[in-house]
Amino acid sequence: MYSVLNDLYQITMAYAYWKSGKKKDHAVFDLFFRQNPFQGEFTIFAGLEESLKFLENFQYSDSDIIYLRETLPSSIEPEFFDYLKNLTANEVTVYAIEEGSVVFPRVPLLRVEGPLIICQLLETTLLTLINFASLMATNAARYRIAAGKQVSLLEFGLRRAQGPDGGLSASRYAYVGGFDGTSNVLAGKLFNIPVRGTHAHSYITSFTGTNDLHIKTLCHRVTREEHDMLSLCQQWRIELAKHLETLTEEASDGELAALIAFAIAFPDGFMVLVDTYDVKSGSDVKSNGGSTKFHGSRNSEQHMHWPLQR
Repeated sequence: MYSVLNDLYQITMAYAYWKSGKKKDHAVFDLFFRQNPFQGEFTIFAGLEESLKFLENFQYSDSDIIYLRETLPSSIEPEFFDYLKNLTANEVTVYAIEEGSVVFPRVPLLRVEGPLIICQLLETTLLTLINFASLMATNAARYRIAAGKQVSLLEFGLRRAQGPDGGLSASRYAYVGGFDGTSNVLAGKLFNIPVRGTHAHSYITSFTGTNDLHIKTLCHRVTREEHDMLSLCQQWRIELAKHLETLTEEASDGELAALIAFAIAFPDGFMVLVDTYDVKSGSDVKSNGGSTKFHGSRNSEQHMHWPLQR
């Protein structure tokens, strides 16, 4: 985390404090929010660990000072940059609610005490570390409450996130808020979050028909008896068509082949995307005589949207 991840006006205020002889003034800042997100009744507090890491490592680098000298008004006295170069958060004391706690509007999440200038310089960064983290954790907790404890919730938002940093934070704090895993491999590596995934529409469309299947058999998970997956799924397609009142001719043989190939590749973790062409026709391989362990399906058109509270 960069110490110059800040708003310019925080640094210009710091100079005004310094110029006014306020270097030794003591200050107390409370970090809080005014409204719960999503018009809800609660918020989950998150971002504390990252905030503490930022405080522990806060110090302007040589390149930071060079940049600030070039960027700030030329009227700023050179001694101020020497002051910034030696500035740390060692004299700052932080009181905080435990991360993951349920919190409410206008209740301080953090209390930051210390020299006025350094506390002022910490404000923007602490807000950005906590606001988005708490928003994501709260959103995840609301989904967990709605889904119940028995349903597995997975976060697949990386490709639609607010850039790489936003995607990584979203994966991390969705897990804090109650999700079971993420598709984000880097988040899994960095934060020890279970990683899960299905596949893309491109995987389905790469198969044109059952002739693309080089392997068509799979052993039963219990009896180890070998089964012809293609024949089984074609039989189930007829049964499902009757149940769903659809025509077998409406289903895609390419999609069927893709799902069979995926089931053969991952017999113990079969989780698939079923809406490339039609949701009903994408269900042929779910029931297959016990050859695969069905973990779930995903509909890529069911996106999640929420308003951001400012």
